[in-house]
This record gives sequence, C-alpha cells and structure tokens, in this order.
Amino acid sequence: MTNIRILRDIRRRSAVHQAEIMRRAYLAVARNQTLPAQVRYQAQLQLNNMPPDTRQTQVKNRCVESGRGRGIISEFGLSRYQFRLKALEGELPGVEKATW
Repeated sequence: MTNIRILRDIRRRSAVHQAEIMRRAYLAVARNQTLPAQVRYQAQLQLNNMPPDTRQTQVKNRCVESGRGRGIISEFGLSRYQFRLKALEGELPGVEKATW
C-alpha cells in the first residue's frame, strides 16, 4: 500500500515541474529593475496568485519505501533504516558493510 505522504510528494513534484517556466519568467520580470514599476508589480501579483504547491520549497525529500521525511540519503532516496536493510541484504549495488 502506498503511503499518502509519498503520493502528496509526487503530486507536488509534478506541479512544481509543470509551473517552473512560468514561475521563473514572472520572477525574472518582477526582479528586473529596468522595467517599469507597473509591469513588475503585475508580474509579482501573478506570482503571488500561483498555487502554493507550485513552489519549490513545498517539495520535501521522502523515503520511497516508507515515506519518512527525515534522515534521507538523497543518492538512493531511502531513509537511514531502509538504506541499512537494503545494504545488508545486498540489494544496493556497490554498497557494502564497512569493516576496518
């Protein structure tokens, strides 16, 4: 069964991806000091009216197995515990238990 947190994160990631070009365009216009103040103001209003899920800060790294939001090893997309389990079972290529 898929965790609701994972589904919400997937939805947010797709919303950010779809709105990225428009958001960057509005942001560039709003920050451009050479443009008239009215144009910059309109761009800022358009930026403020975009849905909150289209902001990059709404996306959180989550474990793809458990949905946990903390202790994520970003290279593998797993939490520390899931990473340890998969590494010990040999399911992660190139990862071995350290011995010295």
